[in-house]
Amino acid sequence: MQERILTITDNTPLTKDVYRMKLAGDVSAITAPGQFINIKLEGLFLRRPISVYDCDGDAVTIIYKAVGKGTEAMRRMEAGKTLNVLTGLGNGYDTSLSGERPLLLGGGVGVPPLYLLAKKLLAEGKQVRVVLGFNTKDEVFCKKEFAALGCEVTVATVDGSYGVQGFVTDALPKDYTYFYTCGPEPMLKAVYRATKTGGQFSFEERMGCGFGACMGCSCKTVTGYKRICKEGPVLRKEEILWDV
Repeated sequence: MQERILTITDNTPLTKDVYRMKLAGDVSAITAPGQFINIKLEGLFLRRPISVYDCDGDAVTIIYKAVGKGTEAMRRMEAGKTLNVLTGLGNGYDTSLSGERPLLLGGGVGVPPLYLLAKKLLAEGKQVRVVLGFNTKDEVFCKKEFAALGCEVTVATVDGSYGVQGFVTDALPKDYTYFYTCGPEPMLKAVYRATKTGGQFSFEERMGCGFGACMGCSCKTVTGYKRICKEGPVLRKEEILWDV
């Protein structure tokens, strides 16, 4: 973990409530897809944890949804503003277990961390399939970006206004060797039930400190409670204890 002052270079809306922000500066502490950053915002006690969408060492890109005071403030920020950011938080995804045909499943604002993961898997020579889930057509984002990387992309919408009607579990292919997923807990539980291979889950949890001090974001596992911000946010399927 490193504390850095980063400068906003872009803050662009992707949908009505979803924005993409690029922050320039030293982000060398970010070493794995699935890690997150924690942003300090003026007038708010708790930092805001946001997953990493893309990173090149000199800049980090995040995608966030404006849903509360912190993210509402973020979407009004302009290029040139600086932010105090903790970088390199969390464990990230492990690509060594993926096999040749990994499947990526993202729901809503759980989609962004899968982008950097897809880049890494493709660089390793894997055949990557991606299923993105949203409520309706107007909420869809990042489909073109994943396709531009070389991924095979399917979109599912709950109301059927775009792509497959239903949830990501209604669009599961049959020929995948491993899966990676991120999204709201009801979606993660549905993926847990529907998948037959091993996989890794990235959890979206409310966090207090963001670096393991407060125990406020713990998840029950076969080896006891794990902190989503420290031992996570990525946990393997076989270690999660859920009543599903």
